[in-house]
Amino acid sequence: MPHLALPALSFYLRAHGHDVTQRDLNLEVFEHMLTRSYLQQSLARLKLGRAPARQASAPPRERLLWALQHGPQLAEQVEQAVAVMRSPAFLDGEAGLRAFLTVARSLELASLPYYPASLDLLGFRPAAAMDSSRALLQAVRDEQHNPFLDIFRRGIIRDLVALQPELVGISIPTEGQMLAGMTLAHLIKQAKLPCHVTVGGPQITMLREQLPQAPAVFTLIDSAVAFEGEEPLLRLAEALAAGGGPQLAQVPNLVWRDGSEIRANPVTPRGDLRPATAELPLPDFDGLPLGRYLAPYPILPLLTAHGCYHGRCAFCNVGYGRAGHYRPIRSEQVVEQMLALRRKYGARHIFFADEAMTLRNMREMSALLAEQAADGVAFHWGGCMRFEKALTHELLESMAAAGCRMILFGLETASERMIKHMSKGVERDHMGRILRESTAAGIWNHTFFFFGFPTETLDDAQDTVNFVYAHGDVIHSASPGEFVLERYSPVHRDPQKFGVRRIKPAADLAIYFDYELESGLDEQTAHTITERLLDVLPRKRYGQYYAQDAYRLIYAGHLHEQGLPLPAWLADEAAG
Repeated sequence: MPHLALPALSFYLRAHGHDVTQRDLNLEVFEHMLTRSYLQQSLARLKLGRAPARQASAPPRERLLWALQHGPQLAEQVEQAVAVMRSPAFLDGEAGLRAFLTVARSLELASLPYYPASLDLLGFRPAAAMDSSRALLQAVRDEQHNPFLDIFRRGIIRDLVALQPELVGISIPTEGQMLAGMTLAHLIKQAKLPCHVTVGGPQITMLREQLPQAPAVFTLIDSAVAFEGEEPLLRLAEALAAGGGPQLAQVPNLVWRDGSEIRANPVTPRGDLRPATAELPLPDFDGLPLGRYLAPYPILPLLTAHGCYHGRCAFCNVGYGRAGHYRPIRSEQVVEQMLALRRKYGARHIFFADEAMTLRNMREMSALLAEQAADGVAFHWGGCMRFEKALTHELLESMAAAGCRMILFGLETASERMIKHMSKGVERDHMGRILRESTAAGIWNHTFFFFGFPTETLDDAQDTVNFVYAHGDVIHSASPGEFVLERYSPVHRDPQKFGVRRIKPAADLAIYFDYELESGLDEQTAHTITERLLDVLPRKRYGQYYAQDAYRLIYAGHLHEQGLPLPAWLADEAAG
């Protein structure tokens, strides 16, 4: 599934007369690695690396032996496995599982020459944390541990040299993509391309106050855009066309290099950058190879709103420290966008990338989509919601009839005390009711929960575990985890209020922080609880469908079409 940022930005720039080429390098990296030739090259590198003078960062011997034993077979099978994942055959449990495991193991093999860096279907883990400018500048040049250097030189850099763009924008949504994004910027500068390089996305927005204090980063880039990129990127393109220089000072939310100085333009209030309602972007996926993602059908992202209507959860940094971040989109417009994506790209699966969809939008959209379904135009869709008291059986039934196949709920905790301490704004009794009624409506329930929020006790954690097991028949998948203290979250802004004694000093590009608590489970205990829970979970016979949101949505839609029941998360389905 493509990320929403590039299509939204592409629409806005194209609508204002700019020529735009968009490339999803996430997809291109997977495509480059998941080939027979690349895996054969990986094996050759591993064999060369078996000399006696092994480096300390070499893969463990057992992983090398595994790669040398199974690598040749994986190289022969990987391209067929990719073809299966791109076809309806992926929904044949056994065939889909074989293809998924082949792809997962092939990525492991492809990563081993860069150990301890690794890439899998969920993301990239660099050899060292990218939380400091010093580590980042070393990593973008590290041929031994950075797989993107070779891949980008052979692909996107050659294409950029031929294209000769005036402006290159790189979207960096997560810390796991920081190295790849900045490696691309480094290679553009190394190739001496005469273009302006800017970066943006949530990761960059969270670092907007740190970047002016990290001038070395601007040896890789020319500027960075904080918050929404549509209007700032448009004004940046216009400023560059007008000669750049002093013109850049007029671009909102821009951090930029001015000779030897790093300047940060004022952050413009969100309302001043909002496009008119008629201009709210229909994401433009033109230029993206939608048939080449590792899924049997195109799944496209949309939004029903920008931001979160609750916006008060203590652990969450939604809005990244800026107020007034919530802006809903009219239900009629959302449905119009769904229909447009179906007509243009054949997309029947839509994933709403909202922080939390509102009950009002769900009521209105369900009525509109039910009318479309009556005319033979049906969708499978899903997204995140809150356990709101007003989320009734009737509304869930109408959502299911309108094509809702999956809801992702932020359970977080089932301790009444911790629900209040986290400022969740929900009630435990309604959590269980909603899970039961959602399942009765035929909707797949995915839950997120974590351990280790400040002051949480073992009894609080046990409340969560007990709740999950008590509702195991109405939870269909889950993501257990551990509390992470993020920049701009309420806990980060007011640690004492939530029981954090001290936030430890961190590197200059850190967005996650270590901390000391007044009371409660420490980080290691929370990690141990999570690991033990994961260890005792029952095995799923076809675990490939649980790997990520896109696969869960496709699987839930497939089960609905086949008239099959939803599998309980805690039911053991292991073969044999």
